[in-house]
Amino acid sequence: MRSVGRLLVAAVVAGGALAGCTGAGAGAGASDGEQIVARHMVGEALLAAHLVAIAEQAGMTSAEINAILKDVAERSAIDEFWITDQQGRAYLTNQDLEFTFSPDPAQQPQASAFWPLLEGRTEVVIQEARKREIDDRVFKYVGVAGVDHPRIVQVGVSDDSLPQPE
Repeated sequence: MRSVGRLLVAAVVAGGALAGCTGAGAGAGASDGEQIVARHMVGEALLAAHLVAIAEQAGMTSAEINAILKDVAERSAIDEFWITDQQGRAYLTNQDLEFTFSPDPAQQPQASAFWPLLEGRTEVVIQEARKREIDDRVFKYVGVAGVDHPRIVQVGVSDDSLPQPE
């Protein structure tokens, strides 16, 4: 029951954070629809950050947490979750792919933008929809810093799910 209470607190925190959400790409030529999506994605990433912190504190395994992330992705508009350790290795995800974030924009032009979350230089990164380096598909990503220790907590939505310009 204690974990349920913490999740409710996390939801309230996420909702409050949405009111003043800003970040890279927010408002910089983005459509109103994409800005609204970004604000919701920040809330989803914050909830994921709190969920992971609570789940790990409760002793859940990575496999158990990944099962929750897969279930949420299958039943919601979020296509991907990428949650890292302190070295940038995504060990919690709903994807069957190994990935490690790099701080080097020459190596990872899209994903490196989230490295400042690990370094504590920013708390939220909102990226415009763009081609990613792992497969050339277009995704919109939003990331937040971990709430328990340095990590990237990223959610992604494919361009198929984003509002299209009229």
